[in-house]
Amino acid sequence: QVQLVESGGGLVQAGGSLRLSCAASGFTFSLYTMGWYRQAPGKPRELVAGMPTGGITNYADSVKGRFTISRDNTKNTVFLQMGSLKPEDTAVYYCVLVLVGINYWGQGTQVTVSS
Repeated sequence: QVQLVESGGGLVQAGGSLRLSCAASGFTFSLYTMGWYRQAPGKPRELVAGMPTGGITNYADSVKGRFTISRDNTKNTVFLQMGSLKPEDTAVYYCVLVLVGINYWGQGTQVTVSS
């Protein structure tokens, strides 16, 4: 049974940093693409960053140069290091396991950036 558990969200001032973690279980973590999405109130869910097992990471234009996705296959964990945070980064952030035809989602963690 796939489980994705995010942590690390919270309230931070603009310009600050946060590190999100997603602990994965129930599948062979090292074999699959992982990613982070976010959803702000009243807006559709959007891709923030993706990390294939051996490919090139990709980022939303809005976070390039500020956010970094990484993974530790020994700990079945994917991370999102967020820096230079802006109020528009406020959203619920979701960890996602990317499969062909279906994605699995975590429960989300709230990130709030105050101005």
